Amino acid sequence: MFERNIEKELAFWADDKYRKPLVLRGARQVGKTTIVNRFARKFENYLPVNLEKPDALSLFESANNVKDLLPLLFLYCNVQRSEGRTLLFIDEIQNSPHTISLLRYFYEELPEIHVIAAGSLLETILDRHISLPVGRVQYMALHPCSFAEFLNAIGEARFLEPLNNANLPDIFHNRLNELFYRYSLIGGMPEAVARYAAERDFTVLDKVYNALLNAYKEDVEKYAKNSTQASVIRYILQEGWTFSGETITLGGFGGSPYKARETGEAFRMLEKAMLLELVYPLTSALMPMISDLKKAPKLFWFDTGLMNYAANIRKEYITSGDLIDTWRGKAAEQITAQELKTLSTDVGAKRNFWVRAKRGSAAEVDFVYHFDGSIIPIEVKSGNNAHLKSLHQFMDETAHDIAVRIWSGKYAIDEVKTQNNKIFRLINLPFYMISVLPEILKKM
Repeated sequence: MFERNIEKELAFWADDKYRKPLVLRGARQVGKTTIVNRFARKFENYLPVNLEKPDALSLFESANNVKDLLPLLFLYCNVQRSEGRTLLFIDEIQNSPHTISLLRYFYEELPEIHVIAAGSLLETILDRHISLPVGRVQYMALHPCSFAEFLNAIGEARFLEPLNNANLPDIFHNRLNELFYRYSLIGGMPEAVARYAAERDFTVLDKVYNALLNAYKEDVEKYAKNSTQASVIRYILQEGWTFSGETITLGGFGGSPYKARETGEAFRMLEKAMLLELVYPLTSALMPMISDLKKAPKLFWFDTGLMNYAANIRKEYITSGDLIDTWRGKAAEQITAQELKTLSTDVGAKRNFWVRAKRGSAAEVDFVYHFDGSIIPIEVKSGNNAHLKSLHQFMDETAHDIAVRIWSGKYAIDEVKTQNNKIFRLINLPFYMISVLPEILKKM
């Protein structure tokens, strides 16, 4: 077990006098149960209940009054109630729609009890078989480990403070590039990170990745509405990893015989399971951020380590000297997308890229990031500042003067002029500093 950044968010939730029961959402095996068990150390009373166990399920299914249920939970968990705070953790809550409906009554009748719920397949059945009490619960998303969490796990936490302060001496640049490259290869699945931290051996991770992929494939029947959708989901889980970072077409995806409607439904189901995201473009450089759903999306998976294993591209990391060059640049875009995702625990947070609306234009910026009422463009690219043509075109169309280039070079802020003579500040951000982007933007 190692510390995860979300624990700070959980602490804020626990101290909020207006808190509601919390639904912790995330893909299977990203560490939801482990996080809650670790967080429970801060409470005097801990009641962990797993609704995959028949007796626990029966206890909740037979309850209609949460005040009467609470002493039974202490009895079931064999906990002698003491003075102080109580945390109730309901795991695999998707097994009981009745228990989900009870969450509102914990909020209304037992607000002093801290309640967290989670479920490995909860995402796929929400709004289809069950619905959460509107306005009576709140949500938090857990993602695979970020680079900062990876550093902590492998005993390199000494770099975290200077990284967070954007005050790291240049002499450590190569070392951090090396560590980030290693993280990009391993990914952020907690079991893979923990195994690597313990054994420092890449080869032992194959069994971890293989078990995870098999588990996701076994879940297909639970994800799917019908046999056709099950077939499409299986195909995506088998072949779709190689399309990470690419703009995709839903109809005939990957050379398949499936129609756009069938493929779209399957992708949306896998998005609900938080295994991937279809990232749509913006066509404006000005607020508000409106995704153009008529244009083709990019596909990004939730974890780069699993992607590397499933797409069989790990040798690329060994033969390539720069992440920017690995797998034709797609590896760099995938890990950037993953790091940007970890900047928020908001379940509804979406990523976007930008394409120029002008007819005949090929201008495209890899990502955009909403910050303080502005859309910040982000390019993942090396080379001379003058060669960032799409970034220049974006800056000519926006009102602010900040852009970001993510690369393997050192941290710097340059003053750049577009062909239309607009001067803007370009943040050259090493991969290992993506997590610090919000703090850097605040200072600027």
